[in-house]
Amino acid sequence: MLDILLLSAVRKGKEQALGQVIDKYAAYVCVVIRNTVGERLTGEDIEEVASDVFFALWENAYRVEKLKEWLGATARNKGKNKLREIRDDMPLDIIQISDYRDTIEDTFIMDYEQSAMKLAIFLLDSPDREIFTKHYYNAQTVSAIAEEIGMSEAAVKQRLVRGREKLKGFLISQEVFG
Repeated sequence: MLDILLLSAVRKGKEQALGQVIDKYAAYVCVVIRNTVGERLTGEDIEEVASDVFFALWENAYRVEKLKEWLGATARNKGKNKLREIRDDMPLDIIQISDYRDTIEDTFIMDYEQSAMKLAIFLLDSPDREIFTKHYYNAQTVSAIAEEIGMSEAAVKQRLVRGREKLKGFLISQEVFG
């Protein structure tokens, strides 16, 4: 009930209500962002994304029906967008891992999906596995990886493309995603 009243006040332009929403949901929004981006963003980046989420609420409150759900979805989307901003290449987008952990079933599914993804990466050939891990888990740029392992940037990019295709094929064949 409190969320409905807060949302109504935010829609009317009451800054105090927005402050109450921030006080109530800042920790939740930051956890959603952290779960989405992992360790690939700094604490300052996460705070910036959280601020963007609440600013978006201020601008779009009239579109919001369920406050907590909207904040969670917006936090996930803005976290992914921030990763795209800082990444040199396209992010790994062959899967959509569920980040919404409100139920035990959701948590189990997410853990299963992440385990399957780790296994699929482990099954890649050695240079591809190393490149994939450096790029998608350590957030290294293509140019940094190329320099570090002594390959051209084009070769690293090609291995990333082929690696995504191999992972996608493996995960679909195992009926993990899709």
